[in-house]
Amino acid sequence: TVIRAAILIQNWYRLTMARLEMRRRYSLSIFQSIEYADEQDQLQLSNFFTFMLDHCTHPDSVSHIFTSPSVSQVVDEGLSLTEFEKKIDVPESYCGPRLSFPLTVEDANALLHAFRNEQLLHARYVLQLLSETRRVLKEMPNITHLSTSYSKEITVCGDLHGNLDDLLLIFYKNGLPSEQNRYVFNGDFVDRGQNSMEILIILFAFLLIYPNDLHLNRGNHEDYIMNLRYGFTKEVSKKYKDHGKQILCLLRDVFSWLPLATIIDSKVLILHGGISDTTDLDFLNALERNKLKSLMRPPKSVRDRQDQVKERIPTTRPICYLQILDILWSDPRSQNGCTPNKSRGGGCYFGPDVTAKLFEKYNLKMLIRSHEFKPEGYEISHDGKVITIFSASNYYEEGSNRGAYIKLNPELIPRFVQYRVSKYTRRENLRERVGTIESSALKSLREKIYAHRAELTSAFAQYDLNGTGKISVNDWAAAMESVLQLELPWRMLRSQLAQTNSDGEVDFMSCFYDLKMGQPIKEVQPALVETLCRYRKDLEIIFNVIDKDHSGLISLEEFGQTWKLFASHLGIDMHDESLDKLVLSIDYNKDGHIDFNEFLEAFHVVHRLEKKAN
Repeated sequence: TVIRAAILIQNWYRLTMARLEMRRRYSLSIFQSIEYADEQDQLQLSNFFTFMLDHCTHPDSVSHIFTSPSVSQVVDEGLSLTEFEKKIDVPESYCGPRLSFPLTVEDANALLHAFRNEQLLHARYVLQLLSETRRVLKEMPNITHLSTSYSKEITVCGDLHGNLDDLLLIFYKNGLPSEQNRYVFNGDFVDRGQNSMEILIILFAFLLIYPNDLHLNRGNHEDYIMNLRYGFTKEVSKKYKDHGKQILCLLRDVFSWLPLATIIDSKVLILHGGISDTTDLDFLNALERNKLKSLMRPPKSVRDRQDQVKERIPTTRPICYLQILDILWSDPRSQNGCTPNKSRGGGCYFGPDVTAKLFEKYNLKMLIRSHEFKPEGYEISHDGKVITIFSASNYYEEGSNRGAYIKLNPELIPRFVQYRVSKYTRRENLRERVGTIESSALKSLREKIYAHRAELTSAFAQYDLNGTGKISVNDWAAAMESVLQLELPWRMLRSQLAQTNSDGEVDFMSCFYDLKMGQPIKEVQPALVETLCRYRKDLEIIFNVIDKDHSGLISLEEFGQTWKLFASHLGIDMHDESLDKLVLSIDYNKDGHIDFNEFLEAFHVVHRLEKKAN
């Protein structure tokens, strides 16, 4: 009886753990699918900006995002550090670190202490630090060559995405950068998290102190147009109101000077995204990297050859833009070949044969890349030749993943160190942690579903030949995938998203029962409301671009023209009178301007249950 009870308990435990793991995996799959769909939207915005410049009757209102900043925003390269002191006062009331250049280890320690205590570094010191960083980066090659013979090990870190606690934990576990403790940080320092600015300040400070021992590679988020969408621009503007424009302008230049890759002992290639079948390291090492401030708007020579890019037809001569796009945006896959990265919308999927070909050409042994969320913080692929390292723990949600870094010894054998910053998760058991992750993932997915309500309803109707409002689970899953194209296990997710009747048929309209618009505006077409809801993030970026003085206001004329261009570019059929009604209804004080942040807030999805709880 005791043995039977033990076996029953063991079976119950295994079944429970398997179910929890299944829920965790599909939750992470939801997060990643939505993240990549969002990146597709961001890359498609580059096409709209081109379209906008070609069709806008006031091109000056948008052209500034692709050209040099205004004179008032430019931080002159010849400006000495003492001139910053003359231009910007630091009040006696300021309690944060006071930097003097050249920086010392004591300055770096003061910064770490201040940021642990949530202090801000004064704008004068930020501008001085960035100016010095630019000067140092300009002297560095596109591809940095390191050797392990000068130190026992080199530490390689992946994406941090504004998670300061992860960087502090890495330094706590692994030690601060020094001549004996060298680091390579592999891009994506900013966006998504709350402390991107602090991470940059710390990394740049150590770069200035140890320029031969701390190395930085550019990631796809070290891009000022990406920063408009994913939070870094907003973070800087909020933290440095008076000098935000100057800081962002200088960062645009600093990002463009970041090296593209690092090679250790001529055997280990470290770059942010990946490679393609046309990756040419010699070409990458020779190009003028600072000419490409953003990958979000391809140079005209590339736009004229978009068909060639889409089909990945080999070119007779490598193109600077495409070479950099591939190394910053690509992902490895287990299948041979090199195909367009449809999930992200940029870069490619590269197979083991592509890796082997590059390794043979350049006599390489290992590729270390980042760019991709991994639940355990790292992943090994292509028969051990490709390693993905991801250093931002709790990336999607508290408890969603571990972070990791790599220690490379002189024999170039990688050792992985995993961690998770634990503020709240230690108080939760496994079931509670998985429940939190699952709830957050499903919330994001429901918002995506609501934003495509009209298309989904139409797709469901094609299977509902008798007009009953009910369809089979298979048909429901097929309709969901045909519209959303997220490659999710829809049959498994059905119970979380839609109701079924006693015959097992799906009531397809139940997908939308728990969702509605935040602040419905009367007399506006439902189709227009849904469209605005779907393209909220795109519109926020576009309007922020038009709003040169960051006032949060744009004229009715600018708003109307921008929306009509955007709708035209996307092929959305929208009546002018419905837009005019909408514009007039949100010009609350009738001054001819719109507070577009307030306006966009009206078009977000509210979860009814959440609203009741609040």
